Amino acid sequence: MFDVVVVGGGPSGATAAEDLARSGHKVALLDREGRIKPCGGAIPPRLIADFAIPDDLLVARITTARMISPTGRKVDIPIENGFVGMVDREVFDAFLRERAESAGATRLTGTFLRVERGRSGRRVIYRDKATGDETPLSTRLIIGADGARSGVARAEVPGGDTIPYVMAYHEIVAAPPAGGAYDPDRCDVVYDGRISPDFYGWVFPHGRHASVGMGSMVRAVDLKQATAALRQSSGMAECETFRREGAPIPLKPLDRWDNGRDVVLAGDAAGVVAPSSGEGIYYAMVGGRVAATAAAACLASGRVRDLRLARRLFMREHKTVFRVLASMQNAYYRSDDRRERFVSLCHDIDVQRLTFEAYMNKKLVHARPMAHLRIGLKNLAHLTGLVSAERV
Repeated sequence: MFDVVVVGGGPSGATAAEDLARSGHKVALLDREGRIKPCGGAIPPRLIADFAIPDDLLVARITTARMISPTGRKVDIPIENGFVGMVDREVFDAFLRERAESAGATRLTGTFLRVERGRSGRRVIYRDKATGDETPLSTRLIIGADGARSGVARAEVPGGDTIPYVMAYHEIVAAPPAGGAYDPDRCDVVYDGRISPDFYGWVFPHGRHASVGMGSMVRAVDLKQATAALRQSSGMAECETFRREGAPIPLKPLDRWDNGRDVVLAGDAAGVVAPSSGEGIYYAMVGGRVAATAAAACLASGRVRDLRLARRLFMREHKTVFRVLASMQNAYYRSDDRRERFVSLCHDIDVQRLTFEAYMNKKLVHARPMAHLRIGLKNLAHLTGLVSAERV
């Protein structure tokens, strides 16, 4: 009998399993393995500190972000007083699973099928990868951390089958020599309708490799063709390709993360990827941590309502950031004219500083009220067309 079965071994599930195991609970971590999520791999300093990420997992340290508009305008934003770390998800996720196992979690490899409940209690049924057999796991609680198309969410949590998402695709390629269009210390974010009509493309350094990709909610978009165009425009068309990966990325947290009895969601399964930026690793790990906290509280008290703590704790700290980012995406990603204005707005020093302070620390900065006022006025001027997108 397990206290908790965690379904999904990405950053969210591995974090939840580790936290629960370290607090003395009997935990199973069920993962399919072999699946690598398409991801730029950026992690902010707060994640590195909060989750004790060792330096040797960082394949690059980014000191500049470049925004590129539909007309090719480039705005370089320096990352002051620090850096953004880059990780390779294949190595990073494996490290987190191994750390959870070292903490005491039981690792199992297979595919979640269903939850069964009866007189003898509840069981998670999964298909064992090695044998192909349907295998039961008796448990008191379940954490669903199995991605944007979560089988646990669809089967167990109201609304879990209706979450909106962006389809993301990227290719891991050999990094070209430094110089020219490529800088191993810079992340390029491309806001261009020819690459993505409603999101963006990216070129993110990964040391000896680079992640080149894009995302879109428009089903008619050919993700591979768009990525090929991005590689061509970035001077990376001839670079050797090592991996190709695609997956849905949710962009809106679910209204409910638990089923009111024995299941709570975490990470992509709960929809906690930041709008506008698509950033997910930090929020996935926080989601895993609050799901573990809620599960531990429920196990201690016997009150199923304690499972609601997961969403409550997460939203208490991050709801405002998600709301601001969603408004920004809705305002600026709808056309190339709006994207041009957004990149133009990024020239502003107040925008640059407050944006990266918020990104690095994962909360809105309230210490500069006049800067907020100036940004609000400039934002209004751009959205209403009172200022030309050509002005910087």
